[in-house]
Amino acid sequence: MEGKWLLIMSVLVMGWSVTLTSASFGDRYRGRKSFLPTEATSSLAFSRAPSSIVLPVHGNVYPIGSYNVTLNIGQPPKPYFLDPDTGSDLTWLQCDAPCVRCTEAPHPYYRPNNDLVVCNDPLCASLHAPGAHKCDNPEQCDYEVEYADGGSSLGVLVRDAFHLNFTNGIQQIPHLALGCGYDQLPGSSYHPIDGVLGLGKGKASIVSQLASQGLVRNVVGHCLSSRGGGYFIFGDDLYDYSRAVWTPMSPDYSKHYSPGFAELIFDGKSTGFRNLFMVFDSGSSYTYLNSQAYHFLTSWLKRELNGKPLKEAPDDRTLPLCWKGRKPFKNIRDAKKYFKPLALRFAIGRKDAAQFELSPEAYLIISSKGNVCLGILNGTEVGLQNSNIIGDISMQDKMVIYDNDKQMIGWTPGNCDQLPKSRSFSFW
Repeated sequence: MEGKWLLIMSVLVMGWSVTLTSASFGDRYRGRKSFLPTEATSSLAFSRAPSSIVLPVHGNVYPIGSYNVTLNIGQPPKPYFLDPDTGSDLTWLQCDAPCVRCTEAPHPYYRPNNDLVVCNDPLCASLHAPGAHKCDNPEQCDYEVEYADGGSSLGVLVRDAFHLNFTNGIQQIPHLALGCGYDQLPGSSYHPIDGVLGLGKGKASIVSQLASQGLVRNVVGHCLSSRGGGYFIFGDDLYDYSRAVWTPMSPDYSKHYSPGFAELIFDGKSTGFRNLFMVFDSGSSYTYLNSQAYHFLTSWLKRELNGKPLKEAPDDRTLPLCWKGRKPFKNIRDAKKYFKPLALRFAIGRKDAAQFELSPEAYLIISSKGNVCLGILNGTEVGLQNSNIIGDISMQDKMVIYDNDKQMIGWTPGNCDQLPKSRSFSFW
């Protein structure tokens, strides 16, 4: 996962390309173009108040470096492992259409049905910049996504059945649009996966599609455990909104889950960096700061560690900056006493300013060599320019909520080892 979803998402539809700045950076088949109820989806279900969907997560920040959820797609349903990515909209599977080039995958490649998304479908149009939607081939919607690590997927949009269990006890089987990726190139951060689960803000996002059918509210949440695993939630009936810290999504950056600009705080004191454009991105294992802020932070850390029993470990290539102690560290608890807390303050200067706390556990890992390594990286070096990413390492053991209906982002400490079942469930 790491780096794969980091910056550039190019969507190529009928030969026209648009480049979207993103945190993750986002034929031959024809048939139904809209959702049709199945035996498991009745009109009664649609008349009920929206429920939620809980998806268990597998993986960790380190050493695996990726997360995945399992979705059952198709008729008959087959399981697929997908990277859950709040930094991009498009969900796609490696697809035997037939497959021109595909990478190793945990399951047999997806076999599409005959339900093509046509070019004039609003979901296809949503993958283009305004005014740039052209239909040289009106019978299909082609796409191409390219990622910052050099990986890519090319294919067509289709609709198929997603078999989803809701917290109200009902299984529903909506037909949702996804990419049938028949030409993939692996990137430098490649790991075997069936595809990507796009959970961004756009119309093509799976949660947006579910919300448009009245099945859930347009809300995404995730709780990633520092011990590995966790869960994602679609919908809003499992949250106690009063327990979370909230900040508005920036109206100036509608493509991403961004609260706008943040101030970097070190040990309760301002660092003077107040214009850090931040994006929350579950598709990034680590957190990224632009080059200026990164070098300031690492210099500050080195000064703080001067005189303490830690020495830099340049021979440990796990991450760019690691330190060794007198003896190998077994866990973060052994090393955290040498490090100070960080924070990001949003809505600077306003009464409703919100602070996202970063304890040492939220920016450090223990490498396989027993060294402690900084999980905040230089974003400029990987092409992020002045954008900054809040990645999985900094969101561990927090319930993070993206409420697209209210245009708010919230967070609160979370018990991410236990799946929620009802609103009465406590995240703490």
